[in-house]
Amino acid sequence: HKVGTLTVDFSWGRNRLFDQACCEAFLLLCRADGRALITNVQQKPKSKWRPQPMDTIELEKSGSRKLKRTAKQIMTIAEKLYTQGLISYPRTETNKFSKDMNLTALVELQVPHRDWGGFATRVLEWGTNPRNGNKSDQAHPPIHPTKFTDTLVGDEKLVYDLVTRHFLACVSKDAVGSETVVNATIGGEEFHATGLVILERNYLDVYIYDKWSGKEIHNYEIGSSFVPTKLDIEKGSTSPPSLLTEADLIALME
Repeated sequence: HKVGTLTVDFSWGRNRLFDQACCEAFLLLCRADGRALITNVQQKPKSKWRPQPMDTIELEKSGSRKLKRTAKQIMTIAEKLYTQGLISYPRTETNKFSKDMNLTALVELQVPHRDWGGFATRVLEWGTNPRNGNKSDQAHPPIHPTKFTDTLVGDEKLVYDLVTRHFLACVSKDAVGSETVVNATIGGEEFHATGLVILERNYLDVYIYDKWSGKEIHNYEIGSSFVPTKLDIEKGSTSPPSLLTEADLIALME
């Protein structure tokens, strides 16, 4: 349904059928009707959760997915950063901060940084609030930055940035949005469309590795109707499952 420059895609309630003649029959019924009736419009709050504190498995997975480096490369660099006193011990099964850790002091260290210093200041205003996991090896805390630096280059910078951005994200706030779900019927068939509006980006401002985007949607009202701009069958084919990435394999091994 296109109005102006905004196109909203409605998906069929049956999702798909593996019978072309049957699909074409349903299409004829819909085209014979000609108008789509809005039967329900639902708006609900939506959140995108900030990450949990980083343990070794998460560092390896994130490094593989987001930095495109092997787990071995990531750990080698992390151990070098640890010996330089820049991050905590990178081999830990803990993904929750203990109550006696001074997280505020760790955030204050990052205030001078040109890339995320402003976000660190916002975290101090909010108050540190980690989204803790439930694992602890009773030996080492989650991986976090222990010293400020802005002079690193190459892969060392990439890994330090990942650790620091992850830490700031996990002690901040979830992203907040509003999701609109619209249901419509035409020719006795049900269709639905979804739109998302991000109201507060929060942790997404620092955690550049996560994206949260949704399509805009028209302002539909229950009982209104419209003539679809396009009503057609989309043909497709099933695909074999993709090969496991190193990050997928690490997750399965865990």
